[in-house]
Amino acid sequence: MIPLPLARIAEITSGALTGMADPRAVVRGPVVIDSRAVEPGSLFVAIKGARVDGHDYAAQAIRAGAVAVLATRPVEGPAVIVPDAAAALAELATAQAAALPGVTVIGVTGSAGKTSTKDLLARLTARVGPTIAPVGSFNNELGHPLTVLRADLDTRFMVLELAARNIGHIKDLTRIAPPQIGVVLNVGTAHLGVFGGKEAIAKAKGELVEALPRTGVAVLNADDPLVRAMASRTDARVTFFGRGESASIRAEGVTVDARGRASFTLRTPSGSAPVSLQLYGEHAVDNALAAAAAGYELGLPVATIAAELSQATPLSRWRMEVTDRADGVTVVNDAYNANPDSMRAAFAAFEVLGRGRRRFAVIAALRELGEEGPALNAELGRLAGGSGLAGLIVAGPDAGPVLEGAHAAAAQAQAAAQAALDAQAAAHAAAGGPQAPVPHQDPPQGWHGPSPDQGWHGPAQDQGWHGPAQDQGWHGPSPEQGVPPQGWQAPPAGGPVPGHPPVGGPPMGAAPYGGAPAGPHPGGPAAGAPPGGGAAYPAQAMRIVHVPDAEAAAAELAGWLRPGDAVLVKGPRAMGLERTAELVLGGAAQ
Repeated sequence: MIPLPLARIAEITSGALTGMADPRAVVRGPVVIDSRAVEPGSLFVAIKGARVDGHDYAAQAIRAGAVAVLATRPVEGPAVIVPDAAAALAELATAQAAALPGVTVIGVTGSAGKTSTKDLLARLTARVGPTIAPVGSFNNELGHPLTVLRADLDTRFMVLELAARNIGHIKDLTRIAPPQIGVVLNVGTAHLGVFGGKEAIAKAKGELVEALPRTGVAVLNADDPLVRAMASRTDARVTFFGRGESASIRAEGVTVDARGRASFTLRTPSGSAPVSLQLYGEHAVDNALAAAAAGYELGLPVATIAAELSQATPLSRWRMEVTDRADGVTVVNDAYNANPDSMRAAFAAFEVLGRGRRRFAVIAALRELGEEGPALNAELGRLAGGSGLAGLIVAGPDAGPVLEGAHAAAAQAQAAAQAALDAQAAAHAAAGGPQAPVPHQDPPQGWHGPSPDQGWHGPAQDQGWHGPAQDQGWHGPSPEQGVPPQGWQAPPAGGPVPGHPPVGGPPMGAAPYGGAPAGPHPGGPAAGAPPGGGAAYPAQAMRIVHVPDAEAAAAELAGWLRPGDAVLVKGPRAMGLERTAELVLGGAAQ
């Protein structure tokens, strides 16, 4: 921050110095609301929250080196006493921003993707000059001014994330640091219950473009009708980003690799360049386009924008963090927050990333959805229940609609898969039926199973067994079943012992060891029929359970997971499901 004496801070905030505060003592920063973050020269702002009162930590802050405390009542040590600490913090940040006329302020808002876009855009602006951006999601009435107060006389750009929980919130934030560029990503269903409808959400998000000067630029998503319509609410110049031809900054030829990372051609009015994102999920394309459009307006060359986007890695925690355990289990931690739109994006990305593997998910009921909450949570359950998971864990309270939707969708998917199996069985019977494939051999010509990389099913009399995807081994009868039934064919010499799991775990889709849920192949149970005709094997059912909290979810997963599986963890912030991911990864904070 720009160094300020206490006398000037008191003047800006209309406060009074107490506790033998020296009016000439200089605050050099940082300004903090957490006493654990105090450094010598800091200003500690004592905020009274629902559970913690910052005034109780004032003395601790002074001992740690704070010059003074911005407080609403006298504390032990030098202080600036104000009527409202949060309002005083905003006034202080407003004065600091006004003292930085050479700074370009870029605001980013939207129902989803704000933090990821902010991180990408801050990377781009850093190529031009010193940049300040929020840590994580400091985007409300406290985090926003705290971020602004980190700027100093060397700062060239402030990339600020603006959130709204009601009409007028973004307008208030733009008064602290008036933006020259405003980026609006989308209008979704986050906080639907608070706003009462998407039109009200659009009104709130559009306050960003209304705050732009005539000389500014509104960067709008051409693919979202409610965002596109915001062009009429600003006197600033408008530039559109998106997937369609109407967007001046757009993505063409989007492809997604096996890990769910997208590549595309970035097309601009002055040329194009290839982009290969290291961020997970195809939805990251839209965030990258928004950042590219703002960077383009700042004059960055297209090749530079593309290179920076291609090199960017996930920066803010718990947003599509993908970590592989030593045993090959992949954990996708997207637990920072959730709404219906981000849930759909996460499941779409997880379907790609977990292809060819048993997949599990831990979710929780969504909140702040108002009267539509039960219906939207039932829709979430149907999304999860119909996504081909091996198992689903729903954590926390108000889970009824999610569980009902999941059970209904899972039953429907199982019935459809069983019908397909029965139809194939009839076709096999009519054709005379091919012989059963032998473990570690390719299925015989004419035998119909799933795609080659997903393995195949063949019988051992009535008990059944699972053959492998190549090199994954095989699974014979479970140990409690004893020796293989007559006619069951053992593997080649040197292979696994019948009835025992091969090294690295049984193949995807195999009956699990120790009672864990048997999961279908990605996209549904494996297709196939017993040799020689007859009834098809029963389609495998998804296991769906309800647990009270994040720790219980991790404990449940521990009994389910086998090497090579994949897990998605996603829920509303209040559930703290990032703890589930941390425990699954070994208990250490990420």
